[in-house]
Amino acid sequence: MELQQKILGGAEFLVAETLAESVFIPEEFNEEQRMVADMAKDFIEQKVRPVDAELEKHNLDLLKKLLEEAGELGLLGTAFPEEYGGSAQDFLTNMLLTETMSYGLSFALTHGAHTGIGMLPILYFGNEEQKAKYLPKLISGVKKAAYCLTEPGSGSDALAAKTKAILSDDGKHYIINGQKMWITNGGIADVFVVFAQIDGDKFTGFIVEAALDGVSRGAEERKLGIKGSSTCQIFFENVKVPVENVLGQIGKGHRIAFNILNIGRIKLGAGALGGAKMAAGFSIKYANERQQFKQSISNFGAIKHKLAEQAIRIYSVEAAVYRASDNIQEKEDQLLSEGKSHGEALLGAAEEYAVECALLKVAGSEVLDYVVDEGLQIYGGMGYSEEAPMARAYRDARINRIFEGTNEINRMLSIDMLMKRAMKGTLDIMTPAMAVQQELMSPPSANGHGANGSVFTDEKHAVKDLKKAFLMTAGATVQKLMQALKDEQEILMYLSDMMMDIYVAESVILRVEKLISLRGQEACAAQIDIAKVFVGDANERIALNARNCIRSWAEGDEKMLLIKGLRRFTKYEGINAKAARRRIAQVLIDADEYCF
Repeated sequence: MELQQKILGGAEFLVAETLAESVFIPEEFNEEQRMVADMAKDFIEQKVRPVDAELEKHNLDLLKKLLEEAGELGLLGTAFPEEYGGSAQDFLTNMLLTETMSYGLSFALTHGAHTGIGMLPILYFGNEEQKAKYLPKLISGVKKAAYCLTEPGSGSDALAAKTKAILSDDGKHYIINGQKMWITNGGIADVFVVFAQIDGDKFTGFIVEAALDGVSRGAEERKLGIKGSSTCQIFFENVKVPVENVLGQIGKGHRIAFNILNIGRIKLGAGALGGAKMAAGFSIKYANERQQFKQSISNFGAIKHKLAEQAIRIYSVEAAVYRASDNIQEKEDQLLSEGKSHGEALLGAAEEYAVECALLKVAGSEVLDYVVDEGLQIYGGMGYSEEAPMARAYRDARINRIFEGTNEINRMLSIDMLMKRAMKGTLDIMTPAMAVQQELMSPPSANGHGANGSVFTDEKHAVKDLKKAFLMTAGATVQKLMQALKDEQEILMYLSDMMMDIYVAESVILRVEKLISLRGQEACAAQIDIAKVFVGDANERIALNARNCIRSWAEGDEKMLLIKGLRRFTKYEGINAKAARRRIAQVLIDADEYCF
């Protein structure tokens, strides 16, 4: 594998190495970026959190007012050009804002749906007249936006939508009839981005104003969590939508839906991290306060394990989220320099890293679920009470594994997109896969790891071998199953989980390596422990997923050869994880907050 300084293309991390100096780490956010985050945090603390109980009761007038106040502060326009009233912040800043807004509980979803899936389709696919008409009022918060894709019969299978649009006899309107469900901001939106089938088979986007005759809303859904956000069904009965409100090209609505989802997925990863940090903070404080057997429960090894593992997973996935975000930013800048418009550049960049976006949606949402689950356990009986914060956090977190494509869909999609990149030749995965097969036929090298005495000598060697394990397993599986692989969903998910663990493991090593170069090794002792524990655990998970994958189809000598190769590529011995977790936990306990 060739060591590279350049930014790697999408999914290229599997076949190339990255230098720590070439990645962005969250510790590098500049003062201006942190000022945006601080403004958002102040808004949440002063405006949102004090009225959260009212929001939970579906006070839609209050919800609208908060969006308007956010608009006045500029918090709705950071991703939008100045000509429409935005501030045109870069992608990294908007990712940090997404993470910060998650401290606003359900309001984060309201904000995210408005500024993301509600407004971005108009920015990226709207014509100049549409952008000039709608974006300024949406950026100011005067108008609110929602995205209408899901229907009762089409969730993951979005293109199976049955909502119809028929051109009127005079050619001036499309008559839309249909029903959409699970529409975030549905109860407060003035502007809907709606997908419908023209003539029954041309999947197309439309901008539909809520005030048009024939548009109606269902009752607010009674949800498990995120109760402070508005979610309802939207009905369209002979709604006359002007032809000039067609969004993008007729029959090309899938381009809007799928490209917007790439951005939404990685943003969900960032938002989940913010929620996880908040829940981890609650866990640490309660563990320090709660006395049992005449001492704080944070003194007990079982609790220290939980606190440390929360931090390990948060810190590691955070490294991956901002690594990928920076890659998207770099690609966007490149496309802008080539003459692409702002919308074309960001969409193209997100599409380039669509594999990473899908993986990080899964990783972020599952870290959040882990943190709130263990947080509730740390609270014990109080965790089950609505008087404490963890019951609410537990309920609110669960949706993240469902929307922006279920985690199962994203897992399978990540492998599908990887294979398509390989088939198109945009990613050469066959050459390194064949090299791994050749390596298997030769005796193991006795040359050592050769990482120049780095603190991560063993871990970097382990990640390099884990990539070989993936290439060996995936390559053999594809060769054996060919077209039948698409129907083997369990196998696709084994492979996806291997790929996800590799990306996160490499990312956390790179993050800490760069941090050491900035702060020195002594100041990064806890972060070094985090990276080493994560790599050790990832090694075990990857080995298990690979074995399960191989055993799903291989037999006889072929199975024996692959399992033997797998043992060769997963030999990482690791460190004393119990001791490392105790050291990590003690840092958190002493700080009385999540501090990484």
